[in-house]
Amino acid sequence: MIKKLLFLFALCTVPMLVLAADAQRPVDEPLYAEGMDYHLIVPSLPSVDNGKVEVVEMFWYGCPHCFRFDPDVNKWLQGAPDYIEFKRMPAIFNNPTWQLHATAFYTAEALGVLEKLHQPLFDAINVHKRPLNSEELLQQFFLEQGVSEADFSKTFSSFAVKTRVNRAADISGKSGLTGVPVILVACKYRIDGPTAGSYERLLKIFTFLADKEHKGGS
Repeated sequence: MIKKLLFLFALCTVPMLVLAADAQRPVDEPLYAEGMDYHLIVPSLPSVDNGKVEVVEMFWYGCPHCFRFDPDVNKWLQGAPDYIEFKRMPAIFNNPTWQLHATAFYTAEALGVLEKLHQPLFDAINVHKRPLNSEELLQQFFLEQGVSEADFSKTFSSFAVKTRVNRAADISGKSGLTGVPVILVACKYRIDGPTAGSYERLLKIFTFLADKEHKGGS
């Protein structure tokens, strides 16, 4: 009982600590500061060069925090500035299930059904408690969503999908990820969930950084 109370206390005090940190900043100090609210990626990674600011959400389908954060991201996207190019990228650590789920993501993308399957994938794992931790189980899921066995098998093992999975693994490592959800802005800034303190604040920080980058990083 005592451990449970301490845990609940810790959860409740995180937002208060975040507010206290904001309140203690000098008036002339930026609202969000490097090392306190976000981290620099050193060296920075290649980003899009099309006049827009690339914002990348790193996530895992099996992460309950990512599952709860996703509706907030979708709501934010409805009013996102037009200078932002938003992307989702599955994070990959040294875990075969994370790689499998990343392969499923890029398989759906290559087949043109990512928008249709993204939420059902989240729901299958987090709501219906289906592990989907093998190619066979993922194939069955795709079949249920109307994808043929031949299309799934060909695409899942394709060179194009493997290339995208390898890139996601490379960015996961070079950006300094230790968990998810994480937001990367222009492949120069990393905002972690624990650092932000709340999903709402995470959205505010990366919007601030994207605006800063849009204005030339000043």
